[in-house]
Amino acid sequence: MSKVPKREEYLRKPEWLKISLRSTADTADVEQIVEGRCLHTICTSGMCPNKAECWSRRTATFMILGDICTRNCRFCATTTGRPLPPDVEEPKKVAESVRLMGLKHVVVTSVTRDDLPDHGAQIWAETVEAIRRENPDSTIELLISDMDARAELLDTVLASRPDIVGHNIETVERLTPEVRSRAKYRTSLQTLKHIADSGAVAKSGLMLGLGESEEEVLQTLKDLREVGVSIVTLGQYLRPTKEHYPVKAYITPEKFEEYRLKALEMGFAYCASAPLVRSSYLADAALEAVREVCRTK
Repeated sequence: MSKVPKREEYLRKPEWLKISLRSTADTADVEQIVEGRCLHTICTSGMCPNKAECWSRRTATFMILGDICTRNCRFCATTTGRPLPPDVEEPKKVAESVRLMGLKHVVVTSVTRDDLPDHGAQIWAETVEAIRRENPDSTIELLISDMDARAELLDTVLASRPDIVGHNIETVERLTPEVRSRAKYRTSLQTLKHIADSGAVAKSGLMLGLGESEEEVLQTLKDLREVGVSIVTLGQYLRPTKEHYPVKAYITPEKFEEYRLKALEMGFAYCASAPLVRSSYLADAALEAVREVCRTK
């Protein structure tokens, strides 16, 4: 007789993961600015739990190169499929939106575009340049794909002189093949090393609660620090739908704080570590640390 598969155990969300879904006039204003220019944000595409809070503070993380990703990571809510051609007007639209929102610190991410010969590097560079022209006093933070760690593509982006360049390692090495699509742990480290070696401030982040051990988390932090990453974020993985990778554990706020202190001991200039932290959540809080890093480079 065949064995009936055991039903997946459901983990109830603890109290510390309760989030506010309130809307405000600023929330509606940000939505109007973004949608009025046919732009995308990871806030919506990635089902971010902090969307209401961030939009009420008149901040959003722009997502360029469309909203369809060529990869199919098991943790991510972004649509997977065949992307549309890039919008050549997108850099200008993002720059205008930054001005209208009055952003002092701009965060831009994208879907992964393995379908493009340059993985979207030129659009990345043009977006940074457009933001600089329209908003000369704003600092710019990018969260890029690994671009297969191809130096010439990364250099195209880096030549536009963003203030911070991030690429998320996402999880520990052992779980990478299970959780990420096509991406490789060592390729991500190569990408981050190239960013740091260029003189840019390198940033990365990982999700917890996927089944990693404390030893693996600390090893990942050591690996990131060894390749020159200056800023790191740690947050709780939240399963977007039942089809996505299951949550294996909810990490306590106390444990996140312990990891934050460990990261600072390792030499990171800044570490945001808490259950609802995401790579771009309250990114402006790292500005002073970033300036210090820049002064010492």
